Amino acid sequence: MMNFNEQAMYHIGLTPSQGAAYAIVTGDPGRVESIARLLDEPAFVAQKREYTTWAGTLCGERVLVTSHGIGGPSTAICVEELYRCGVRTMIRVGTCGGMALDVVGGDLVVATGAIHAEGTSREYLPIKFPAVANHAVTTALIAGGEALDCTVHAGVVQCKDSFYGQHDPDASPVSHQLNNQWQAWLKGGCLASEMESATLYIVAAALGLRAGCVLNVVWNQERAAKGLANPQNENTQNGAKAAVNAIKLLITG
Repeated sequence: MMNFNEQAMYHIGLTPSQGAAYAIVTGDPGRVESIARLLDEPAFVAQKREYTTWAGTLCGERVLVTSHGIGGPSTAICVEELYRCGVRTMIRVGTCGGMALDVVGGDLVVATGAIHAEGTSREYLPIKFPAVANHAVTTALIAGGEALDCTVHAGVVQCKDSFYGQHDPDASPVSHQLNNQWQAWLKGGCLASEMESATLYIVAAALGLRAGCVLNVVWNQERAAKGLANPQNENTQNGAKAAVNAIKLLITG
């Protein structure tokens, strides 16, 4: 059996000595360097599979920036192995599609909780266990986002396994189920849809670490369906800056 105290993590390639107490995680390996450049003394650390890691410092504390890939399984691996490298506070910086009509491209969504529409979290805790963010991390993310020149929403998001199940549900044999659930999420006030937050929150709860999530809104398909103005924004830096601001607040207390 692998000794995690001595060897590099099997998937992310980090050794415990390369770890830190704080980490920013993001789906796309291509975003890692640009996020790390917001830290002091950024430097490349490791790359393996979909997992790329850089590190830097904030307020004298070492901070990792690691990509987790797309979806629950790869995210769970990332969270588990970063935990084994000492991470105890983790913030996901991601993208989402808006669902509530007031959530538009370029806004930020801080996910206070997530709908379990994915499968990975069920292998950590029973489905009745809520997928919720840590309060202190969430409060810091809201403050960190509001310090920027953008609109910040806080609330529940949908976390799914199928990207095209959302964007082309009628092509699926279970289209009736997908469409009915989507309408239920909307009626419940769900703000946006993405693919990793529920896994992050449930694995974090199972391990005993703090987690939060800030999402850059790319566009809103509900606004598009209703013929409303629907700007598209692919820039993810505001979310990254909000996460950096939040970690500073968490470090300094």
